[in-house]
Amino acid sequence: MNNVVRLAIVDPDDTSRAAIKNLLLGMDMVWLEAECSRYEFFADVITQTQPDIALICLDSDEEKGLALIGRVTQELPGCSVLVVSSSTEGSLILHAMRNGAKEFLGYPLKWEDFLAALDRIQNTGPGKGGDGGSRSCQVIAVAGAAGGVGCTSLAVNLGCSLAKHERNNVAIVDIDFALGDADVWLDIIPDYTIHDVTENITRLDYSLLKRSLTQHDCGVYLLPRPVQITDDVTVNSEQLKRMMALLKATFTHLVVDISKSFSPLDLATMELADQVIMVTQLDLPCLRNVVRLMQYFDNFDELTPKIKVVVNRLGLEEEQISVNKALETIGRDIFWQIPNDYATMVEARNNGIPLLMQAPRAKLTKCVDQLAAAVDSSGSAEEPAEDQKKQKRSSLFGFLSSGSK
Repeated sequence: MNNVVRLAIVDPDDTSRAAIKNLLLGMDMVWLEAECSRYEFFADVITQTQPDIALICLDSDEEKGLALIGRVTQELPGCSVLVVSSSTEGSLILHAMRNGAKEFLGYPLKWEDFLAALDRIQNTGPGKGGDGGSRSCQVIAVAGAAGGVGCTSLAVNLGCSLAKHERNNVAIVDIDFALGDADVWLDIIPDYTIHDVTENITRLDYSLLKRSLTQHDCGVYLLPRPVQITDDVTVNSEQLKRMMALLKATFTHLVVDISKSFSPLDLATMELADQVIMVTQLDLPCLRNVVRLMQYFDNFDELTPKIKVVVNRLGLEEEQISVNKALETIGRDIFWQIPNDYATMVEARNNGIPLLMQAPRAKLTKCVDQLAAAVDSSGSAEEPAEDQKKQKRSSLFGFLSSGSK
């Protein structure tokens, strides 16, 4: 796996070192390259193993540990130093950071804190100088401006398009607890659902989370909505963040199909996401909803810039509102257009087979592939076709040149 982070640990205390090792060994995206029980030997160990991250526990001897941080930072500038200590004393934290530590975490080490620190280290550049040895996870939320606009079909096929590339590890998460049907699109009868995750949220770990995921033949994983509609399934924002943090530590891409109610959980997902695809059609109710939703999203910090408007089923009817008029109505650019191909999409849905397997040569399939390339900041997906690039640069005015309303 190309997204694995190689880590070495030093801690003279056998008990705390074992506890941290057990936590790390449960994480698919962390490879424990080496462990050391003596501060004085650790610099030689990492010189030989060249890990991405050096985890240094300070509790056994703060003075030696702080000196080691400085030595590692100086001798191996490509290795990020992560410090763990049971002390929260400000002077100790400041000293460690001044010596070159990238992160300072409390002991006992918690999943959430470690994963958040790892994400920050990766986002500021991998320890080995950006050679691609580690990659942060991209979270893409897919929302609909109305029911029936093709939100789930796009989320599922977008996830499958991303998953066809070997270096990607992709999961689709369905958080429409009442009417989600991502499992239908992939013809999956899951053994576990998001209900199993939420029931055990207080003891959630990787083994439980992985048992809740089902892998499709195309490579994508699915965490589906509950089988039964029940009031027992309740998830708050903090529980969602814990679940997403664990998923982000394993996968390179998460595609989240949110509900149409824009509940607090949906909004929390959108705020966690790196990109939000807003699916709409060129009809008045949908475009009006886009305007209303964008006005609403303005109340949330940093949410509006993430949103990318995608027009689905272009050419569905001759009476559709033109792209020119739609741009005037919503007051923002359209990121992508997906042509209408009802027969191909319905056949794929009824067979429970993603487009890339059902109709790999269809124009619709190629368009979804190009959208996947456009939203994939890792650059692992295919480049958009030149004509799509031109259409995007020209604000997509060219598709409907007649019949403007």
